[in-house]
Amino acid sequence: MFKQRIVFVHGAGPFGAAAWPRQHGMALKYDALFLRRHGFDAAAEPVDSSFDEDTAIVLRSLADDGRGAAGGHVVAHAEGAISAMMAAVERPDLVYSLTLVEPACLSLTAELPATAAHRALMQPLFEVRHQLGDEDFQREYIRRMFAVDLHEPASTEERRSARRLRLQAPSWEAPLHIVPGVPTMVLTGGWEPLYEEIAGYLRETGALHRIAAGGHRPQDSVEGDRAIRSFIAGVSRSPSVQAS
Repeated sequence: MFKQRIVFVHGAGPFGAAAWPRQHGMALKYDALFLRRHGFDAAAEPVDSSFDEDTAIVLRSLADDGRGAAGGHVVAHAEGAISAMMAAVERPDLVYSLTLVEPACLSLTAELPATAAHRALMQPLFEVRHQLGDEDFQREYIRRMFAVDLHEPASTEERRSARRLRLQAPSWEAPLHIVPGVPTMVLTGGWEPLYEEIAGYLRETGALHRIAAGGHRPQDSVEGDRAIRSFIAGVSRSPSVQAS
């Protein structure tokens, strides 16, 4: 039986299937791919992030790779939402729907107050990231972003995670200035004005906006998972998607 494809794009933390624990079961109904963005590898050393490389990864995952059809739904979290939107702008014909979870699409809201305040707080740190050690950058990033202290990385993977975070380009540098005309839902945790501001901007351009508990990872809550599944199921039943 043919299954519509869903592509999951992670943020700056866990990657691959580990970033979407509540959504694993969607593979029973859909052809689910849990991507790894550029520089995210369990064995290789991290490298500088690339918006273009991430976009290419998303677009390749939507190609007809022998399954008989191209295209699919894209679900993306935080920094992963940037490449998801860039892919939808470049190839809207391949993107059936966009689900953006706490999207870090700061380029779209650069002039709005919460985004401007966030950039004023974080930009000085990013400007010196190549002069800082991985752990020092990660500690200060987490402190500024979430107002909590982080324990020192102990394992090899924790140290790689710290390096990946330092090598991520600032979200406000993403070349993202156009909202793609595809069915879109934004899911936020209702905890941070920055993400609510971005969600409000996207809602004004036609996106749905849902709020669920879970802080920066509302997709891990029962309510958030239900919102994702319900939105994609609704789009999947539309005549335009069924004809694709």
